[in-house]
Amino acid sequence: MTETTARPRPVVRLRPKAEARAIRHGFPWVYGDELVTDRRTQSIAPGTIATLEDAERRPLATVTVNPNSKIIARVLDRNPEAEIDRDWLIARLTHAQAMRERLFDAPFYRLIHAEADGLPGVIVDRFGDVAVVQPNAAWAEAMIDELASALTEVAGVATIIKNGSGRARGLEGLPEETLVLRGEVSGPIQVPMNGAIYLADVIGGQKTGLFFDQRPNHAFAARLAKGARVLDVFSHVGGFALACLAGGAQSALSVDASAAALDLARQGAEAMGGGARFSTRQGDAFAALEALAAEGESFDVVICDPPAFAPAKPALQAGLRAYERVARLAAQLVAPGGYLVLCSCSHAADLVQFRAASARGIGKAGRRSQLIHTGYAGPDHPMLPQLAESGYLKSLFFRLD
Repeated sequence: MTETTARPRPVVRLRPKAEARAIRHGFPWVYGDELVTDRRTQSIAPGTIATLEDAERRPLATVTVNPNSKIIARVLDRNPEAEIDRDWLIARLTHAQAMRERLFDAPFYRLIHAEADGLPGVIVDRFGDVAVVQPNAAWAEAMIDELASALTEVAGVATIIKNGSGRARGLEGLPEETLVLRGEVSGPIQVPMNGAIYLADVIGGQKTGLFFDQRPNHAFAARLAKGARVLDVFSHVGGFALACLAGGAQSALSVDASAAALDLARQGAEAMGGGARFSTRQGDAFAALEALAAEGESFDVVICDPPAFAPAKPALQAGLRAYERVARLAAQLVAPGGYLVLCSCSHAADLVQFRAASARGIGKAGRRSQLIHTGYAGPDHPMLPQLAESGYLKSLFFRLD
């Protein structure tokens, strides 16, 4: 899908009470109750490129419109006359890659982090010459061929995978679909990170196959893990556990509900020469924490990196209770003077709320704590200052008496 001069694009307009100043200052979304949604606007096909005007009909920005979404318009360019085509995509991708190439020695990183990189609803993770694209907005779904072409030119990747799964696509009214757009994949990909080796299943794994966002927090945990017994709960493919092994941990136990993820973690440990110090436990994380306590186990470093318990505001209170419970159960397993790492990737739970829930849980476990470090997502997951949701990841490092 590209724009042409033969057919002028639609115009959508803010309601009189909508805050046009927010758009002028960089806020990237327009909600359904902020836009004039007459019959003409409601008939616009999802993913259509349009010009956004304020209530006085002054052009504000180039947007993509999806009448089926709560976020009815997303700002693509603050130039109201911008042409959204392959050249525009190449410019955005080139700008994003330039920063990653300064930051990382090897091409394993998040290349595009949605709104923060100027491509709303688009995630691109790079695994060497393989790129996994999550087109989580209707416009990106409509332009997936142009996006794949631009990725090939800018990043030089041989294989491009479309990962069309997840909650975000459902909110946009998009179907689930995962397929190889270009090239081929023969199996899990080895990913070097923080001295460890991870195995990423870029076809059938969770999200894009690996979580790059925790990279700096993995590294900080590894500094605490030298000579330590480590427990990594909600481990996925061994994120914290393998980094700790690379940092000199005496042993690491990974707990996860997915047997497939734990098998990849085991392969990673063996590939980096740490197989003898690594073990796994498959099952429900809460049940495993309770069972380990009943068995009298203790660890020098305990890490809990669960999925989002509060992905949206309606789930906030239940999510905070779940984070508190994780903290309480995990704190019981930390040896005196040991370390507890608690993480949240919930958009709806801010840092203050998450920290309070974690502190309550630790207190209910009868432990006294020191908060020694607060970690966030790595720089390949930049935050758009106007969009709090883009700063989703919080990692709290406690020392327990």
